[in-house]
Amino acid sequence: MDNQRNLLLAVALSGLLILGWDMGMRYFYPQASLTGQTEEVVTAGETPPTATATAPGVIDADSSPAAPIDLATALAAPERVRIDAPRVEGSINLVGAKIDDIELKDHRATVDEESGPVQLFAPQGTDEQYFAQFGWVGQGVALPTANTLWQASGDTLTTGAPVTLTHDNGEGQTFTITLSIDDNYMITAEQTVTNNGAGPIVVRPFGLLNRTSATASASTFIAHAGPMGGFGDTIEYGPDYEDLIDDGAHTPEGGAPDWLGFSDIYWLGALIPGSSGEATAGFRSLGENIFRADLIYAPVTVPAGESVTSSSMLFAGAKESALLDTYRDDLGIQNFGKAIDWGWFEWFVKPMVWLLRTLYDFLGNFGLAIIGLTILIRGLLFPIAQKQFASMAAMKAVQPKMKAIQERYKEDKQKQQQEIMKLYKDEGVNPLAGCLPLLIQIPIFFALYKALILAIEMRHKPFVLWIEDLSAPDPAKILNLFGLLPFDPPGFLGIGVLAVLLGITMWATFKLNPSAMDPVQQQIFNFMPWILMFVMAPFAAGLLLYWVTSNILTLAQQSYLYSKHPQLRAQAEKDKADQDRANSLRGK
Repeated sequence: MDNQRNLLLAVALSGLLILGWDMGMRYFYPQASLTGQTEEVVTAGETPPTATATAPGVIDADSSPAAPIDLATALAAPERVRIDAPRVEGSINLVGAKIDDIELKDHRATVDEESGPVQLFAPQGTDEQYFAQFGWVGQGVALPTANTLWQASGDTLTTGAPVTLTHDNGEGQTFTITLSIDDNYMITAEQTVTNNGAGPIVVRPFGLLNRTSATASASTFIAHAGPMGGFGDTIEYGPDYEDLIDDGAHTPEGGAPDWLGFSDIYWLGALIPGSSGEATAGFRSLGENIFRADLIYAPVTVPAGESVTSSSMLFAGAKESALLDTYRDDLGIQNFGKAIDWGWFEWFVKPMVWLLRTLYDFLGNFGLAIIGLTILIRGLLFPIAQKQFASMAAMKAVQPKMKAIQERYKEDKQKQQQEIMKLYKDEGVNPLAGCLPLLIQIPIFFALYKALILAIEMRHKPFVLWIEDLSAPDPAKILNLFGLLPFDPPGFLGIGVLAVLLGITMWATFKLNPSAMDPVQQQIFNFMPWILMFVMAPFAAGLLLYWVTSNILTLAQQSYLYSKHPQLRAQAEKDKADQDRANSLRGK
């Protein structure tokens, strides 16, 4: 009767765990857009900073949303300068001098070959709004506005042909923004004010990013997505968009800004100040899920008859680890590589990403690279596992003597402990030796898990047969008969082939380890593989491939080590038989 009650309790708890997990994941980590758009930089419907700064580092602007507009319609406007670089294409809107059209040539929007490139930046008022803008704030001078139509020196921005945007305010001042782009994702903006008026003027150069959170990646416990930046020796992974809505504005702590912007899991839009003087930074919520990152320089005086130039950079592209580190080293952008949220195990995760990339280059298939990396890591950890099994065998060998000591000194716990410690010393047994290998492996496997989450190289990479995107859940779901039925099973019900293999291989590893358990423990271990099958079903196929491969290697490893330590398996089977006999007698 007790066993039946325990079984029903285990089933009920398992069901609650599955439902609770799915509801929790949907609440705290809603499904993110897979197209990878970043936030638009031109403040939605705002009038760009034209006159004043309400507070140091905060650009005053109207935050009312722009009227909705179709992307194709917005990009068809004639007042545009094309961008055509090796890895980036798009255009610059001459109305307001906004960089609001950035496509990444090397990355498709979806797994479909015909889907086109990722639209990272998009014009103000579109569903994907995300753009950058450079300008000036100040008083007593007519400055360019969001509606200013700039004149361009050329019709296409390329790596070898910068484009200069010019505006003459008709009062003696001329404003120019010279834009250049490198072979990857970095745009440089040189802002020059020429004062041909009768007296000096004071202006403050600025750069801003403006975006909607509607297309942003969800921030999770494993990797931050949202506002972030490097400030002195610190990196701020935050605030989240929800926090920014509540607070209205956020001024980063730490030193002067090295870079700041908006991060998605795979993409980044960031402003990098030049050496033009002191700069301050901040993030703001503009309402209607529109957010802005501000970079504003200290006031500069432009005497009559002179010019003053300031320089900033804009990164708009993929968070490729090697490239970010190259910019850090070549351009002196401190901690730019940490735009990828490596976490505490950066020293270990980054080499794993490098190794994964190297294996992919060698094997030509990212799924095979994951399998190869798993095999390599398990091979390196095999001596530790062998040590663990040897320790377990030694502990099993002294088990009868230890039980005798416990029986002999059951009334004197202090003496009992002393005799057990003496037994360990005489037999050369370390009771912690079996735990230490497990503790060593935990950060290693966590680092591998995080490497697979962060590796942009896994995005849209196929494996075999039905798996066309290792960064997405397994599409071969059982409940819709592998796609034959016209519906997509929600959340934890979307069990695919890899999730089933995960459950089977984990169940097999538990069965191969015949340890003695009480009935409740036994029932929990019987259900756990199938619970994890549901829990892991929505995760990326690449993660499940790693886990299935790891389980298969565990089966092979356990079989081998049990063959090397037969006394361990024999003792475990004897203990299990004794436990089952005791449970049977207790049930009667």
